[in-house]
Parts: sequence; C-alpha cells; structure tokens
Amino acid sequence: MRYQVFMDYKTIRVERDSRGLLTVTLNRPDIRNAFNEVMIKELRAAFEVEAVDPGVKVILLKGEGPVFCAGGDLNWMKKAVTYNYEENLRDTSALTKMFSILNECPRPVIGAVHGAAIGGGVGLVSVCDMVVATAETQFSLSEVRLGIVPSCIGPFVLAKIGASQARSLFISAERFQSDFALSIGLIHKVVKGREELDSEVSRLIKNILLCGPNAVAVAKRLVLDLSWPEHRAMNHDCLDYVAKTLADLRVSPEGREGITAFLEKRKPSWML
Repeated sequence: MRYQVFMDYKTIRVERDSRGLLTVTLNRPDIRNAFNEVMIKELRAAFEVEAVDPGVKVILLKGEGPVFCAGGDLNWMKKAVTYNYEENLRDTSALTKMFSILNECPRPVIGAVHGAAIGGGVGLVSVCDMVVATAETQFSLSEVRLGIVPSCIGPFVLAKIGASQARSLFISAERFQSDFALSIGLIHKVVKGREELDSEVSRLIKNILLCGPNAVAVAKRLVLDLSWPEHRAMNHDCLDYVAKTLADLRVSPEGREGITAFLEKRKPSWML
C-alpha cells in the first residue's frame, strides 16, 4: 500500500494511504501529546488543507506514545499566565476555531483513544464522529481545578454528552473511565487493549470505504444541522462567547492562581 507522508509538521504526523485514509497523529509523546500554540495551528492546517483533498475519504485521529492527549502543555500554560486579556483572547479564539474546524470537517473522523484524554483531549474526542477507546483510558474535564473552565471545548462536549452530564463533569472535574464515557455517549466502543483498538479502527475504516463519499459527507452535515440548529444560527456568536469566557478567567486572580499553583505543583489558595 502506498503512503504519502506530509513532512512540514512539528507536533503532528500526517500520512495518507492509497485507499484515501488520512491519519493524523498527535506526535509529542514525551509530553503526553499536550497542546501548545504550534499543535493548535498545525491541527487546524491539517484539517483545513489535507483533510479536504478530494482523495481523502476518511480520517483517523490518534496519539503517539502511551497517552492520546493530556490537555494543555505546561509551557503553553505558563505563557497564558503572563498574557494580558487581548493576548489571551487571541489564544483562546485560535483554540476555539481549531475545534470548530475539526468538528465541521466534511470527512468522517475516527478517534482512536488510549491512555488518557484530559481537558482539551476530551475536546478532541468530542469532535470525532466515531470513537473507540481502550478500557483503561482515563478521561477528565479538569479545568475548574485550575480556576478556569472547559469553555472552548464546551459547545462540542455539550453536543456530544448533553447538558445533564456536562453540568456534572464540568463542575466536579472528576476522572472517569471508558465504560462511563461509553454510557454518556462520549465514545462509541470500548476494547481491551491497543491491539484490539487497531483492529476495531481498521474495521470501521473498511466499513466507511464501502460507502458513497458524498453521501457520507451529506449525512455528517445533516446530523450537525439537525442537532445544532441554534448554534448554526449564531455560530460565530457562540464561538466568540466561549473564547471570551476562557480569556476572562485566564486573566482573573483565581485563574492566574489556579494555573500558577498547578505549574508550581502546590495547592491553590482556595484549598488552603
């Protein structure tokens, strides 16, 4: 099978095979595939350019190493503490736009999840059309423990799991495993280990490749339009709102204290 490898990325790996499968791999295994501004930019580029090529029929999103995605990169978070509001708003707007582009991608996106999906990692899971996870995978929307909220990923997580579960998980920040993630609709299938993960993902890819590419794209668009009518009508307002919410919290005293405490590996002031 022939592969085309895209070489210009620093934080992700992008490959396309002769069947029309585009594989996007988070490629920062040494720091658990954590987000920074470069990965945000590169994921957006991959889904705006490579993913919409006419030869692409299905996309696989996965993580290199022991963890799918552990959320925010510590160095990126350190920068956010020093940013003023306008700088934070540019940062959160870029993050929100990246999730929106992945969510709106006309090709079906399969998520292969293992190890952990924390914070923004849950956001990535939420914008995938089909998600398979290993049984031991840990999930958490942990932002409130840092004095911030899962705002930029909020619309996409809410669309996936509903308001009731989002209220509980956004507020509690508790960790949960794949069986619970399956029960609330965040993922679609649980498998035992990495070998079974690869096998199930291969099965899904083969199934999608049997389908009409245009029909698949229209089916995805139909679901988005039918399930998000209010957000479709005020899409830009919604995305602006969530970006501004996180930017506000990042520059607030509590947000700065929470992130700083996390970086310094100490308890924040509200826990003393």
